[in-house]
Amino acid sequence: MASKTYRVGVIGFGLSAKVFHIPLIEVVPEFQLYAVVQRNPKPGDDAQKVHPGIKSYRSTEELVKDSAVDVVVVTTTPESHFSLTKLALESGKHVIVEKPFTPTFKEADELIKIAEQNQRLIAVYQNRRWDADFLTLSDLIGKGSLGRVVEFETHFDRHRPQATTSGWKTGARPGGGAIYDLGTHLIDQAVVIFGMPKRVTGFIGSQSENNTTGYEDSFTVLLHYEVMLATVKAAVVSPEVEQLRYWVRGDKGSYKKFYLDCQEDQLKDGRKPGDIDFGVEPEERRGTLTTIQDGQPFKEACPNVEPPTYTAFYSQFAKALSGEAEVPVRAQDAASVIRLIELARLSSAEGRTIDIYDKK
Repeated sequence: MASKTYRVGVIGFGLSAKVFHIPLIEVVPEFQLYAVVQRNPKPGDDAQKVHPGIKSYRSTEELVKDSAVDVVVVTTTPESHFSLTKLALESGKHVIVEKPFTPTFKEADELIKIAEQNQRLIAVYQNRRWDADFLTLSDLIGKGSLGRVVEFETHFDRHRPQATTSGWKTGARPGGGAIYDLGTHLIDQAVVIFGMPKRVTGFIGSQSENNTTGYEDSFTVLLHYEVMLATVKAAVVSPEVEQLRYWVRGDKGSYKKFYLDCQEDQLKDGRKPGDIDFGVEPEERRGTLTTIQDGQPFKEACPNVEPPTYTAFYSQFAKALSGEAEVPVRAQDAASVIRLIELARLSSAEGRTIDIYDKK
């Protein structure tokens, strides 16, 4: 018996839709790219011309009135996520929301309740759970190769010391700043492995020169666990040939990795899952595993696990729609990440460490 094909409507036709969603929708057989909401098509940027045969709508209201649409993917800017997701859920559509889920925990919690009331599925696109190096690190920790982990560092550093003055990722806006853009990925990865921390310390601001936009381009967040400290960090002043990605230390070994996962660059170059070596990093970018052997540190290259690639998100969502699996990223988990971001911002503003269970 053939599996059901779900018709997908994508809200937005910017980088997120073009690079991170539509190429994956097109390679998962259970999904059909059915429609795109694009308010202002241009001759060189028209979804209907790039993807002949789809429906092109000018508003989300038009899209959700289409009874043929099964799944709506929200790829717009963060401050619109709540209203668009609410509209889609209340119109009877299942929803995938680009990260960050919402600017506030209150909004995230309300969307979870709306999804439950309407018996619709909702998932948040935390695609970096399927980075090959993150899966490799998770495997090492799960197998006990590092022993008792005491320090976990996850970085997204770049050297861009001049302030950006154009584009939507500038200025102070709800759900804006590097902590929402990049921090959602890094915090989510820490929580996936270790669960929720007990306390949070945040340092959030701008490192770029002459930044008058109000955009907070950098952050360091400390997640305090019982015996372990996770450091979550993004910087724009980092003049390095190789940017650190992970440094994780335990009493039996450590894992160090430079460079970001290659899937984003490959997707931007027009490559797709299924292409030869998609998601496979060059050998010279492998992480290193250092263990204690005969009382001495021994370092060796640590190949990544075979990458399932970002298509795993959409493949699992298809299974969730048919009742065979949970959604790939639960909205409840994404809401917890937003809560940690809010607490990190409060910590930074007040200059104190915050207990996440403190109700004050």
